[in-house]
Amino acid sequence: MQAPTAAELDAPLAGAGPSQRNKRMRLRVAWMYFVEEMTQNEIAQRLGIGRVTVVRLLSDLRERNEIKFSIETGVPECIALERELERLFGLGEAVVAPVSDADVDATVPIAAATGQYMAGLLRPGMRIGLGWGRTLHESLRFMSEAPVADLGVISLLGGITKVRRFNPSEFAWRFSSLFQAECYLMTAPAVVDSPQTRQTLIDHCGLGEVFDNAKLLDAVLVSVGDVSPEGTAYRYGVMPEELRRRVVKMGAVGDLLFHYYDRKGELINDPIQGRVMSVPVETLKAVPQRILASGGVGKAEALLGALRLIKPTTLITDEHAARALIKLAGQAG
Repeated sequence: MQAPTAAELDAPLAGAGPSQRNKRMRLRVAWMYFVEEMTQNEIAQRLGIGRVTVVRLLSDLRERNEIKFSIETGVPECIALERELERLFGLGEAVVAPVSDADVDATVPIAAATGQYMAGLLRPGMRIGLGWGRTLHESLRFMSEAPVADLGVISLLGGITKVRRFNPSEFAWRFSSLFQAECYLMTAPAVVDSPQTRQTLIDHCGLGEVFDNAKLLDAVLVSVGDVSPEGTAYRYGVMPEELRRRVVKMGAVGDLLFHYYDRKGELINDPIQGRVMSVPVETLKAVPQRILASGGVGKAEALLGALRLIKPTTLITDEHAARALIKLAGQAG
């Protein structure tokens, strides 16, 4: 859908004429229904209007051809947050998605903004590396199928057999299919039993090409994992609870491709770091365009550490996580 522009979504309704008030209300309803995936009853309750009115506004949106699947951020408060994030963290660009309430799951709004951003970023001949996670998976439905000549896609992390829906290989494959790109998958488990096994797979099982290609990337798109029990990796049994508790005790606030790091953006010294089949952090940091897409207030500390770890050129997040990040940045440590 076409998201609200500039002052439309959050502009005050008082003082506007009937026609303008109706347009702004339609935009609010469209965002809540199609992006935040709220029900018609929830929208009616949130906006203080009847459910019949919500149905009528959605019908008007269709009749006026105001629904298109592209998100253009531009809410005034979000623009101010974008500029502040860029200033505080030295970002080339920040994209902040509006979310109606801090308690709302921010995954879909961030995914929508990510899908639009990536569609505008890709160009012929580009080589892009992809991470994994729920936000990145959801972003696929906000991308239109459009071939990009000589595009190369590389999965930055090995496969996960227990989580079919959020498998890194599945995401990279579907992304490459949308743009008819050449796809390089890391055909190995995400975590192996020892550093020796990891090196053997790289040296003798064809994975060296993937790691070599990663050094030639033009861009990477990654997300962060939090280390709470509700994190995707632990909720679905990808990583054991014992590991989560261990790295948390060592100061971990998040992970990037299963590289665990603390609030200062320094890697945790744990044996797991040598067993992960993913592109090294130093390789990621050398890529010219580094896009980090993640959010939710609960991930603010994980985002802070990731910003310090790989110093992304672009951050895509939500407005409540952005405010939390700005507050954290003002604190020592």
